[in-house]
Amino acid sequence: MGRRPVPPTAPPARKVPPGRSLSRAPRPAGTLAAPIIVAIGVVIGAIAFAVTTWFLDSADQATELRLSRQEAELAVLREALAEARVERQGLRADLAQLRDDLSLVANRAPVAPQPQVAPPADLGGEDFESPPPTEALTEQMRLAKSRFNKGITQLRNATMLAILGQPRDSYNTDCQPVTNPRLRGLIETRKVGPITVTMLKPALDSLSRVLERLEQSDPDIHAKLGTAGGLCARLIRGSTRSISNHSWGTAIDLTLEGQLDPFADGATQFGLLILAEYFNEEGWFWGAAYNSREDSMHFEVGEETLRKWQAEGKL
Repeated sequence: MGRRPVPPTAPPARKVPPGRSLSRAPRPAGTLAAPIIVAIGVVIGAIAFAVTTWFLDSADQATELRLSRQEAELAVLREALAEARVERQGLRADLAQLRDDLSLVANRAPVAPQPQVAPPADLGGEDFESPPPTEALTEQMRLAKSRFNKGITQLRNATMLAILGQPRDSYNTDCQPVTNPRLRGLIETRKVGPITVTMLKPALDSLSRVLERLEQSDPDIHAKLGTAGGLCARLIRGSTRSISNHSWGTAIDLTLEGQLDPFADGATQFGLLILAEYFNEEGWFWGAAYNSREDSMHFEVGEETLRKWQAEGKL
């Protein structure tokens, strides 16, 4: 028979000398420093993150402020550019009007010579050259242009476009409706004295004052007054580019006893001479004193008057 296996035996227990206990050896100092260093690093990282975030926020605010200022400056420049474009458009219209005026002068039919008559009675020195005095309001008379429109400037297309804008997008020589919403809101049809007319509201108020004074001082002229139209969006007669001031409702054509004063014949109806003084007092320009053509039935708001209305907030 073989040998029986011997079971393993535990190692002998460690004998502890008398007076000593069994305990672990102390940790080295380096094992405590590591967590402290990590904690300090975390704190420093948090501080650095906070400082970096603050600097970035400050930089963002400064950038936004600069952008806001640049946007404001850009808006001002855009507005100035828009005004410059309107002014350029108006200047082009004025140039076109001058060209048309020159064309009218060059192509105007000659005026038939007036018959020789006896010298008229005294009508104020050099102001008139006319046939013998008459009470007929439609009697044709010649005038000295320098007597009228003193201190009153004819309205230019450039001014009208800058203040009131384009009445519509396209024009021809026929009357067409105004399509500009803002301008339409400033236009009204009203009965003023013996006539009913459609014009700019401040122009109607001014026209009312003119006719009130006329009725008090010259009731005969007031009673026989009529109109050939106020608002009419079209080109100037004989022009292919210049816009008539009728287009903005700032001009009116007047008749006496139902008769139109002939256009560009160098003479004017006697009653219109009287009317012109009242309109000049109110700041209106009389068309008889145009440099290139005489249009005696035409009365329009002067540039100074329109700018005054603008300053007063009426436009």
